This record gives sequence, C-alpha cells and structure tokens, in this order.
Amino acid sequence: MRVAIVTESFPPDVNGVAHCALQTARHLHRRGHHPLVIAPAGPGEGPADPDASRPYPVLRIPSLPLPGYPQVRVALPSRRLAAALSAHRPDVVHLAGPFVLGARGMTAALRLRIPAVAVYQTDLGGYARTYFGAGENAAWRRIRAVHTAADRTLAPSTAAARDLDDHGVPRVRLWPRGVDAERFTPERRDTALRRTLAPGGELIVGYVGRLAPEKNVELLAPVCALPGVRVVVVGDGPSEPALRAALPGARFLGRRTGDELARVFASLDVFAHTGPQETFCQTVQEAQASGVPVIAPAAGGPLDLVDHGRTGLLVPPRDAAAVAGAVSLLAADPRLRSALGPAGREAVRGRTWEAVGDQLITHYTEVLAARTAVAA
Repeated sequence: MRVAIVTESFPPDVNGVAHCALQTARHLHRRGHHPLVIAPAGPGEGPADPDASRPYPVLRIPSLPLPGYPQVRVALPSRRLAAALSAHRPDVVHLAGPFVLGARGMTAALRLRIPAVAVYQTDLGGYARTYFGAGENAAWRRIRAVHTAADRTLAPSTAAARDLDDHGVPRVRLWPRGVDAERFTPERRDTALRRTLAPGGELIVGYVGRLAPEKNVELLAPVCALPGVRVVVVGDGPSEPALRAALPGARFLGRRTGDELARVFASLDVFAHTGPQETFCQTVQEAQASGVPVIAPAAGGPLDLVDHGRTGLLVPPRDAAAVAGAVSLLAADPRLRSALGPAGREAVRGRTWEAVGDQLITHYTEVLAARTAVAA
C-alpha cells in the first residue's frame, strides 16, 4: 500500500502530532508499505529531510513560525504538495492533525480522487479560546470542513470522538496511540539522577510536556510549597519564563527526548499532568509505562487512560488545590504509590505501536474497500 502522510509537524519537532506521524511512518515501512511524509520545514531547511537516514522519503514544505510560539511552524502555500501526491500515487492520504497543510492535503486528495483518513489530534477550538479569548467557532468550522471531506476521521479518545460528533463531524472512529513500553520502563530508574534532582531525598513530582498556556503548569505552584516535595519540569515553550517565577524551587530540565527522557520518567515518584485540553495525552501513557503513579485532570484523553484509584488519580480540571491534595495523598501513602505504578504499567502493556499501527492499516483497508464498493 502506498500512503502519503501529510502532517502539521514532524521530528525534530517534539509534540504529539510529530511523534504519532513518525511512529506511523515507521510502522508502515516495517510492514512493507510505502509511506511518503509531507511536513513543514524547520528554520533554514530546504525540501529535503534533514535526517537522511530515514528509510522513506520526507518532503519539507516552506513554513513560518507561529507568532508568539516559534516552536510551531505553519506551512506556506506550495505547489510541492500536490506535485508530491501526484508523483507518489498513494492509495490513501493520511492527514495528521489537519488544519493548514492538512487542509491543503485534503483539497489535493479530493482533486486527485484519493481516499483520505483524517486524524484528529489537537483541540484547536480550545487553543483559540486560550490564546485569543475568541475564535473557537471559527476553528471548529475549519475542523468540520476538513474532516467532513475525509472518508474517515480517527479520534484518539472517547472524549475527542464525542466532541467531533457534537460538532457535526461524520464517520468518526476510535484510534488510540501506542507507547514504547521497552523504552519507558521502571528499569531505567536512576538513583544518581534522583540524588541530583532531590538531594534531600524529597518526593519527586514531575511534569513533562510543552510549557504553554493551555497546559496550565502553573497549577503545580501549591505542590512546590509542600514539605518534602520537589517539582521537576521537563519541556520548553513560551510560558517557561513565567513558570520559573511561578514555581519557586522547581527544577527545570528543558527538553529531553529518547532514552534520556525515559530515564527522567522512571526516576519520578509521581507524574502530574495539568492540561485539561488533551485529546489523548501521550505523556500519561509514558509515565504509566515507566511504572510511575499518575495524577491527571478528569477531562479529555486521560479519562480513557486513568482508572481512578487503580491506575492513577483523576482530579477536577484547573483545580490547583486538588492537584496538591492528590500529591499529598500519594506522599503520605507509599503503599498506594506502590500499587498505582505497577497497575498503570500493566494497563498499557498491550498498547504497543505495532498493535496500534495494525489497527490503522485496518482503517485504511476498510476505507479503500468502501470506496471500491461505491465505485462498483
């Protein structure tokens, strides 16, 4: 099968859309399919992919940084997209988090009469509300237009599927995300790193993700004030200067990836996610795979990932006191921590990227079969 993956982000970017697109391309290649990735170019990059070691082609489209958030690149109009689709002759177009480049990919797929599968990954309506205080309806009109044109929309969680259905998006199916339980494992727990992060033997509470307004990392401020607790923040983004001021005593490690990130995850005592707008929340899965007890808001993707009281704790969204209360509970009850961590790892054991990738190929096959039946 020939697949064109049109994605709004791709490594070296570090975010959920980029990571999922990378894992999708890898899995398709391993299964003997022929992926082409089309993604925005980074600063100073040309049309060629900066990582020449990839066993599949990656085309970079000229882009500009999003004002106020340079880590996010927005693809510029380019004829390269349609030309690449025509040359690759895909059986299906995979639109990863479509909004700008993905919308153009959808238009090109319609013109070329190629089936398209659109993967919903980002709560753009919520982002518009967070960043601009308005524009949520306009964002949903854009989402609805792109996804309605697709043959199938894949939602990562039941909450995301419900949002799409409520906004009139048809043909929605569930498609979760995988996790690398071999990389993210309790075996990577590092006592030397723990001594560096918490030299007084404090309970280490970590956050991993973008440092941006929609993540509400400032909710960890009361946790910083808890006796015997050390907050560790991993990631970067536009909110970092404000968060350094808001979280006194917290250790900021910057962006970490790969095995280094896995070592940090496994060395935590508690993982706390604070953002209430997650359509899935990959870092919750990675913490669970690392055997670390999880605290997450009872909203969006975490509702599918965390079984409250068994594989983690759910707290009311945007409630700093509730986050601090959950941390205090886990700090006072080592037996509860010891129960939640292994249960969380067991819950994600079967959620491999191989299993999830094969589910995606099944979605492609069903879409192609439906197109064939309609044509017949």
